[in-house]
Amino acid sequence: MTAECERRPTNGIRRSGAARDMDDDLSLLFGTSTALFASMAGPAHVLEAANPAFFAAIGGGQRERTGVPLAELMPELTAQGFIGLLDQVYRSGERHVGRDARVVIGVGDHVVEAYFDFTYEARRDAGGNVIGVRMMGVETTQAKHARRLAAEQRALLEQIARQAPLHDVLDGMCRTIEGLCPGVIVSVLLADEDGRHLRHGAAPSLPDHYNQAIDGIAAGEGVGSCGTAAHRRRTVIVRDIATDPLWSDFRALAGRAGLAACWSTPILAGDGRLLGTFAMYHRTPRAPQGTDLALARAFADTAALAIERHHIEEARRAADAREKAARDDLAFLLAASTALSGGLDEKQTLQRLAILASPALAPLAAVDIVEAGRVQRVVTAAPAEEARTLLASHSPARDAEDDAVARVLASGLTEVARRTPTGPGPWRVLGVTGYVCVPLVDRGRPFGTLTLFSTDGHCFDGHRVALAEELARRAGSAARNARQYAQRAALARDLQTGLLLPDLPDVPGAQLAAFYHPAGEGLEIGGDFYDVFDRGDGSWAFILGDVCGRGAMAATTTALVRHTARAVAPLLDDPADVVRAVDKALNDRHTHQNNGFVTLVYGHLAPAADGLAVHLVRAGHTLPLLLDTDHVVGAVETSGGLLGVGIPSRLTARRFTLRPSESLLLYTDGITECRAAGTEQYGDIRLAKALASAPRRPTATDVVRTVAEDVRSFMTGRDVEDDQAALVITADGPEPCPD
Repeated sequence: MTAECERRPTNGIRRSGAARDMDDDLSLLFGTSTALFASMAGPAHVLEAANPAFFAAIGGGQRERTGVPLAELMPELTAQGFIGLLDQVYRSGERHVGRDARVVIGVGDHVVEAYFDFTYEARRDAGGNVIGVRMMGVETTQAKHARRLAAEQRALLEQIARQAPLHDVLDGMCRTIEGLCPGVIVSVLLADEDGRHLRHGAAPSLPDHYNQAIDGIAAGEGVGSCGTAAHRRRTVIVRDIATDPLWSDFRALAGRAGLAACWSTPILAGDGRLLGTFAMYHRTPRAPQGTDLALARAFADTAALAIERHHIEEARRAADAREKAARDDLAFLLAASTALSGGLDEKQTLQRLAILASPALAPLAAVDIVEAGRVQRVVTAAPAEEARTLLASHSPARDAEDDAVARVLASGLTEVARRTPTGPGPWRVLGVTGYVCVPLVDRGRPFGTLTLFSTDGHCFDGHRVALAEELARRAGSAARNARQYAQRAALARDLQTGLLLPDLPDVPGAQLAAFYHPAGEGLEIGGDFYDVFDRGDGSWAFILGDVCGRGAMAATTTALVRHTARAVAPLLDDPADVVRAVDKALNDRHTHQNNGFVTLVYGHLAPAADGLAVHLVRAGHTLPLLLDTDHVVGAVETSGGLLGVGIPSRLTARRFTLRPSESLLLYTDGITECRAAGTEQYGDIRLAKALASAPRRPTATDVVRTVAEDVRSFMTGRDVEDDQAALVITADGPEPCPD
């Protein structure tokens, strides 16, 4: 029964007068608006009434009819779920609202994508029974496309503002329009600087053979749509390429590419200059709609902005290139100065000189210097290892008549020649065609030369010669600085060696070991020192201290402390008296010689029946540490203030016995205050733990090695910021019993 009712035609459905009047009113209301209206009856959703906007939206033509089920009129709706929604509203009587719904309208080659806001609501008779569904809606396709167009335009403008490459901007623009207008193929051609020819800009959907064929076409009448538009400076519309005379020379090419229609818009700058053309192609003959032309104009303006921005950027780059060319010499010399002064080794400086000169100034370069009265080739540079080896194997001749190097060293003047050097050499193998030999001068006297060799395709002009001379001048200055640095470092090492014991003496009943690690690069004498010497009565004196500051003044203070202690120690039995004498010597210095305070530990030791008798005093220094036979570490407490500050120090001596295999560690604060990668200091606690980790019954060397390795491990390769010194005294253990 139900099936029979569903098969009945629309005119067989009885409608109440109230429902009929409402539908008529709604039909009249929506009939003159852009809104869509349709009224459907029964479970088959037979279309009873609809306004013209509805028929226009679904495709018009044969679809402008009523009295048929909607699924028959628009079969594509079933697969998209819209017929199911109608069924749901008809069965439940509840309204359904859709927002910005995508609908694919049409079948086959006539498919159109559209978007709608719509409402399905039940139609009821006077008794409240559902007799059908009415649809009211508004097409949002253009609004959605407008929003998408605005978003794409913003994205392109952002690309232009970010100075994205022109090809990326144009390619993205083409793809954007092709996405907004299915079936459209977009191309952008760029005008040459003279505006007479058009070059390929972007056309991601056109075949490569087509883009290559039209690349470089002339801007003129009858040269397709684009050439003509560029010539006329206005839009050219070709509805059918197969018949339009503008395409007579390109018709076959368009046919191979599958193109049937094209309208082209010129891209013009603000001052009217031709920048290019913007073309929209179709694969079937057709005329543009108003929206197509508006879209073309909008994106032509965007393309103009991108192209003008590109031209401005290219002009800026050209200006920068000219400016860079004018500054190249200065930039080269500044970079050379930085490289030459980057090291403080003379040989490395000369190596950098050769590397800078080749290939920047010449293909081949060699540096020769005078060492011990003889000319030595110290470094060469060449593009290939074989050439470098050949050049390095050549030795300059001693006779100035046969060799340019000898002549330049003798005269101090640059020598330039557009021929191979005189005298024997691998010139033919290397292909040398000329050379420039420039002196390296120190205080007005040549100490070496820089020789540059030209080969085929390269020659020297006055500009390059001047650059070579300036480079050699700066290299000579850098080499002199490196030589002075080396001499100063050697002097500092010699002074430091003189202030430290070359070897620790042999003390009866004791083992001695020490280490010293200066801070910095060794250019300044450190302030840490230690000494062990014989007092002449069978006992020995030991001292370890730290002088405030570094350099020559620290060296003089160190020498004053050591020599004063050595002078008075044989005369004074109390270590405190010796330290007071040192303090007096420090305070008696002239004001301009005062280099600050001194801290130290000083003491006497002598063999005893049960080990070593130790009598020591501490003056403001770090506490000595004692490692006993149970590997327990303790501090040797004794008070005493700084020396050399003009205030008498109150000193308290301490006596104790260093028993066999026990060790006394004296150290400077450069050890406990050194830092790892963070801000953590090594500290007293870690030092005590390192000392306790020494081997059982350690020798003095074992103790020093254990502490030094732990400090080195803690610092993990960081440079020492303060001098580090340590002295270990270990009492000899009992002799092992024979088997």
